[in-house]
Amino acid sequence: MSEDTSARTEGLAFTGVAAQAEAIRSGRVSAVELTRQTLARIERLEPRLNAFIRVLGDQSLAQAEALDAQQARGDQLGPLHGVPMAIKDEVDVAGVPTTFGGASMTTPAAADSEIVRRLRAAGAIIVGKTALTEFGTWPFTESAAHGYTRNPWDPTRTTGGSSGGSAAAVAAGIVAAATGGDGGGSIRIPAAYCGLFGLKPQRGRVSTAPHRDLWRALGTLGVLTRTVADSALLYDIISGSGAGDRWQAPDLSFAAIGPATPLRIAVSLRSAVPGIRPDPECVAAVRSTAEALAELGHHVEDFDPHYPDVTSAFFPQFLGGVREEAVRVDRPDLLERRTRTVSAIARVLAPQPVLRWAEHRGEQLAATINQIFDTYDLLLTLTMPHLPAPIGRLDGAGVLRALQRSVPMTSYTAIWNVCGNPAASIPAGWSSTGLPLSAQIIARPYDERGILRVATQLEQARPWADRRPDIEPIVP
Repeated sequence: MSEDTSARTEGLAFTGVAAQAEAIRSGRVSAVELTRQTLARIERLEPRLNAFIRVLGDQSLAQAEALDAQQARGDQLGPLHGVPMAIKDEVDVAGVPTTFGGASMTTPAAADSEIVRRLRAAGAIIVGKTALTEFGTWPFTESAAHGYTRNPWDPTRTTGGSSGGSAAAVAAGIVAAATGGDGGGSIRIPAAYCGLFGLKPQRGRVSTAPHRDLWRALGTLGVLTRTVADSALLYDIISGSGAGDRWQAPDLSFAAIGPATPLRIAVSLRSAVPGIRPDPECVAAVRSTAEALAELGHHVEDFDPHYPDVTSAFFPQFLGGVREEAVRVDRPDLLERRTRTVSAIARVLAPQPVLRWAEHRGEQLAATINQIFDTYDLLLTLTMPHLPAPIGRLDGAGVLRALQRSVPMTSYTAIWNVCGNPAASIPAGWSSTGLPLSAQIIARPYDERGILRVATQLEQARPWADRRPDIEPIVP
């Protein structure tokens, strides 16, 4: 690759999905050139980040060559034509084992999962699979098989999890977008810690095929991006339930959402988990976001919802979800000890009748909690109560200690997995030490568009995507 080409492709690293697609469509750069540059960034930054479990170099270059040939023939181009993306290693990419972040799955997937199929059909190039804690069980991207994934803003700190590899890859400008999954905050937590926009869509919005569901009623698949517009573009592509999906959501257009009209927005600093004491800087970020929303013309007022205890609905589904994934592996002897313990607990505490009851209990709780949206259009809360902790939070921890360290991490997010509502982590400035801060916006069921409208306003009022982490290795 010439110096001129390298400069052009390197300059696209932080421009986003839509800008990269336009650069290829206009002929300023080819799909092969951008893919090569992406692979070069992985090689350069991966030693510092450990964001990828597997890099698909030959496969991605072959896909890029095919896409360039299509463009040369004058074929119709998809909206993601030539854009490199990464896939969290909990969904299938044909010919590659789906490791779920561990070492116990070695059989290559026979076919792409539905979300990957849709991304490829739109022209995306799959460059690799990203790290997660084993089965996404804990909100820290650390595993015995793959080690620590490090935060691009401070490599001594956690990315959160479980979609931490995806978040690190996007925040570092390796890819413009990556997929994630959210069963208790696993899109929103790493988005918050890595300075990204992360929307957990409505339950059933994105197909989980070939599996009927993701962690029973708790989980949903989605994406992490630097900008709101890129997320809207991608959700237009990946949304849509299939016949085999257990949860269904009506079709919805995300990209053409129109301007936001004045809304009633409730602001709450209270966690759904009693006893959580958030850091002052995390509180200040939410207060600052509330002030910005008021300046944009919205009616913003403090209101603390009554949060019933959702443990009875969340915990059995969490246990059952992990167990249902763990029993699919072909080398159970290579499961982490914590995973084996969780699976054994699930066998006793989360049999099928209990799981059905927990799902029903979740519906009852959601009906109560969602009464807030009889009065308000949106709810603004913290995403995270604390700044990113140093890596190594799972070192030497058994299940009980891992749970103790995880509960504060999900104290503002997991309740919305029980309810199924769309919720998003939105960048909200920077801490005194240069770490990202965030706020969370939650909407009534099926109203992702309401979140996207307001998030777009906030991004325009106080842009965040131009700030970049200083992660490049020092060249002697």
